Amino acid sequence: MRIFTAALATETNTFSPICIDRRAFEASLYAPPGEHPETPTLCTAPLTVGRRIAAEKGWTLIEGTATWADPAGLVNRQTYEGLRDEILDQLRAALPVDAVVMGLHGAMVADGYEDPEGDLLTRIRAIVGSDVLVCAELDPHSHLTAKRVSAADFFVFFKEFPHTDFVDRAEDLWRIAIDTLEGRVTPVMSVFDCRMIDVYPTSREPMRSFVDKLIRIEAEDPDVLSLSVVHGFMAGDVPEMGTKVLAVTNGKPEKGETLARELGLELFSKRGTFIMPQIDEKQAVAEALAATEGPVVIADVWDNPGGGTAGDATVLLEELLAQGATNAAVGTIWDPMAVQICMAAGEGAEIPLRFGAKSAPGTGNPVDGIVKVIKLVRNAEMQFGESFAPFGDAALISYRGIDIILNSTRAQSFDPSLFSVMGIEPQAKSILVIKSTNHFYASFSKIAAQILYCSAGTPYPNNPAKTAYLRAPRNIWPKVADPHGLEKGAA
Repeated sequence: MRIFTAALATETNTFSPICIDRRAFEASLYAPPGEHPETPTLCTAPLTVGRRIAAEKGWTLIEGTATWADPAGLVNRQTYEGLRDEILDQLRAALPVDAVVMGLHGAMVADGYEDPEGDLLTRIRAIVGSDVLVCAELDPHSHLTAKRVSAADFFVFFKEFPHTDFVDRAEDLWRIAIDTLEGRVTPVMSVFDCRMIDVYPTSREPMRSFVDKLIRIEAEDPDVLSLSVVHGFMAGDVPEMGTKVLAVTNGKPEKGETLARELGLELFSKRGTFIMPQIDEKQAVAEALAATEGPVVIADVWDNPGGGTAGDATVLLEELLAQGATNAAVGTIWDPMAVQICMAAGEGAEIPLRFGAKSAPGTGNPVDGIVKVIKLVRNAEMQFGESFAPFGDAALISYRGIDIILNSTRAQSFDPSLFSVMGIEPQAKSILVIKSTNHFYASFSKIAAQILYCSAGTPYPNNPAKTAYLRAPRNIWPKVADPHGLEKGAA
């Protein structure tokens, strides 16, 4: 077998002021053919798992470019078209192939392209023809469009949020691909539109039990090859935004449709109960200061660069200062200009500095004061599962008893190593402020005495009932109460 694999991924917050060009991909991950590291990033596990599979089976794996940009706003048109065509040219050069196995995200939006993944998959299908297997692994915070479904044979999405299972799901993707190529199964996709948009952390109920149920059905029913909840991405203003359930069966589309519908309506019945309870910044800081054990982790859930925001909000920092907090650390505030100033000043310098809150309204106010530059790290990175996430040149500064990490490459707070690489012992701090919705949970929960989820400011469009969508579906909860007509018995 000859199998082509590549990855092209980012997550687009269409409300974000931060646009993505080629430099953003190169800053996060740009690996030309054969140059991808041994460990996968979030959307490149199909490539690293594929290397092992190909070696075990004696197949030929032809690697194309693998590239990922940290979430932000609209992707520059020339950047998307250039990376797309780079991969398509590599595929043409690899022909003939028996399969194309892709790593995608699923929530990319580019200038002129509302559905870049659909565009890419359609072009791949046109190149390889109808008889070649085309499949992909995707992030559940994505948009499952009809165009994508028609172009591919099957998809597998991560099940967990936080996304701790992207390697496991790549193993599932390859298992189904192998069984298809060797003639044991014929994958067919069935999709149910839940007509809702919500946030579904699997670290708590009721989503924990729902995902466990999917895994149990997959294990017990030989007709079911894979089940996925496509969460949707509420900051993506596109026509097919929303939660969907995907069933991949072995040639049983009717069974898949029935199962996807049953699961989708079960999910819909629990709408509004999934997301973590949140408190405002005043309550979060007050509760953290009152705690008798530490560290207390305050998650700034809506200034999350992993959702496309700038990550430069100062709302929580201002509240820490207002309430006189000390022995606290903030990781991070994105401010490349402030980092450059600190780098020029050098470690140990005490300088006047303005930092933070430059990107958009609702992010607080810039902080002005005399700071001490404690530590400088070039090309800093933190752990993320088996891999590493870069946060660029970084400066640790001290201001009024609080340690603050300033970074030059936007990245959410995945792991306590974010602090330790900057010289902070995270477990010695009373309060840790991080910027992440839920990806932090897998690692920070191991050291936290308490976790507080904080809704501070408005850097992210986090209330879909009030968000001023222009392109998203109108007949969707919570925009409307009963999009399925269940109360009228019309479902």
